[in-house]
Amino acid sequence: MEPHSILNRRRAGVLLHPTSLPGGLGNGDLGPDAYRFLDFLGACGATAWQTLPVNPTHEDGSPYQCTSVHAGNPLLINLGWLVERGWLDQAAIDDSSEDPRAMRRDCLRLAFEAFRRLGQNDSLYSAFGDFVRSNDWWLDDYALYAALREVHRDEPWQAWPAPLRDRHPEALASARTLYADSVARVRFEQFVFFEQWRQLRDAAHGKGILLFGDMPIFVAADSADVWAGREFFLLDERGYPRVVAGVPPDYFSATGQRWGNPHYDWNRMESTGFSWWLDRLRTQLKLYDWIRIDHFRGFEAYWEIPADSATAIEGRWVKAPGEALLERCFEVFGGDALPLVAEDLGVITPEVEALRRRFHIPGMLILQFAFEGGPVNPYLPHNHLPNSVVYTGTHDNDTTLSWFEGLSIEQQRHIYDYLGQSGLPMPAALVQSALASVARLAVLPMQDVLGLGRGHRMNTPGTVGDNWKWRFAWWQLRDEHVARLAHQIRMYGRAV
Repeated sequence: MEPHSILNRRRAGVLLHPTSLPGGLGNGDLGPDAYRFLDFLGACGATAWQTLPVNPTHEDGSPYQCTSVHAGNPLLINLGWLVERGWLDQAAIDDSSEDPRAMRRDCLRLAFEAFRRLGQNDSLYSAFGDFVRSNDWWLDDYALYAALREVHRDEPWQAWPAPLRDRHPEALASARTLYADSVARVRFEQFVFFEQWRQLRDAAHGKGILLFGDMPIFVAADSADVWAGREFFLLDERGYPRVVAGVPPDYFSATGQRWGNPHYDWNRMESTGFSWWLDRLRTQLKLYDWIRIDHFRGFEAYWEIPADSATAIEGRWVKAPGEALLERCFEVFGGDALPLVAEDLGVITPEVEALRRRFHIPGMLILQFAFEGGPVNPYLPHNHLPNSVVYTGTHDNDTTLSWFEGLSIEQQRHIYDYLGQSGLPMPAALVQSALASVARLAVLPMQDVLGLGRGHRMNTPGTVGDNWKWRFAWWQLRDEHVARLAHQIRMYGRAV
C-alpha cells in the first residue's frame, strides 16, 4: 500500500472554513466570495482549500458537534443563488436583521415554496427527484429528525415523547404525514446545499484546487445518526450516553476536555462489517478530495469518561478496532489508497503511529508545538517526514502572531535562532518555515496569511460561547500578501 497520489508532489493550501468568508448573511457561505477565494488560491499557486466540517451545527455553531454526519449545513447556502433561480425575491433578504440565522431560514422557506409552486416547470425539478432517490438512505431519517427537532423547539431527541424518541413505527408514520411539508423542505435544502457545493467543487477542480475536508471521529448525541442508529452507540434506555468522549489533560486543558459525544458500540459496528462507517465515508468522498480524520488516535484507543463526570480527569483508555475498520474501508473502496489524513495530535503512542503507518496515512505537524522539548521534538522541521501535512497552527490554535507575542523574550529568541535568524517578522517567518518543510503539503490558516494577531482565533478548545465566529474582510488581503505567498510557494517547489 502506497501513500495517496495527492502527495506525489509538493503542495500548499490554506485553511479557511466557509463561514469565515466575507459576504453572506451572518456568516460566509458558498456564494461569490467562495469563488473569489478560489481565485486568490489560484493566484498564489496554492492547490488545496482546507475547511472544517460542513455539516449542520447546533446553536453554538461548532462544526464538530453536528446534527448529521451526512447532511450539509443549510446556513452555508448562498441566498443570491436562490434569487438567480427565481425562487426568492432580493427584497426578502434583510441584511440588517438582528437574527441572521432566522433570516436565512425564512428565506429558505420562501425559496422552497416558490420551487414547489413551479413544480415540473423548474429546470432542476427532475434533478431534485434524482437527489432524493439516491440519498434517501440517510436523507429520510435526517429530514424527519430535523422537522421533529423544529417542532420540539430544538430540544434533543432524547427529550421528545417516548414513541418518537424510541422510533415506534406508528409514531414515525404519523409524524411523516403530519409534518410532510417540513420534511419536504429539509430535503429541498439538502438538494440546494449539495448542488451549490458541486458547482463550487467543479470550479475548484477547474483551477487545479483540491477540497480538503474534515471528518470528526465522534458524532453529537443529539443527531439524526444517533437517533436513527441507537444500536451503534453505548446509550441508556432513554438514549443518553452511558460514557462520553474526550481527552485527558493536555496542552489545551489541565482537566482534559469532556466533549460529551457518545462512544460507539464497536462490537456492534464490527459485526456489521463497519457498514455505518462505510456509508459515512461515501458521503464525505462526494464532498471532498481529501479528508482529515479528526482525533485519529481514537481508532486505536479512546478516552472513555463516565457520563456523570463533570471533567475528563476520571476517564480511561479503551482499545478500538482501528486496524479492522481501516482494512475494511480500504478493501471496499479499493484502488488508490483512501485520501485520508490523520489528526495525530495529543497523546500519541507507538501503537497509534503504527496504525497510521500501516495504512500510509499522512500525519500532521504543528510548528507552534515545535519549540519545546529540545531537538528531538517531532514538530521541528529537521524531523519532518515527506508523507505529512505541516501547519503553522490549526483552527484550535491561536494565530501565530498572537501565540508568538505571548512567549517570553527567551523563547522568542530561541525560535528565531532555530529559524536561522530570519529577518522576517512573525507570522511570515513561521509561514516560510512551513513552506520550506519536506512535508509534501503545507497548510496555512488564513489568519497567518493575513498576518493577524490577537482577537482573530477561530476556536479555544475546552471553552464555549465565543468560538467559530471569526471572519475576514477582503480589505485585509493586500497585494503584498498575495505576492509574497506566491513567491514562497514557487520558491519551495509547491506551485503547479
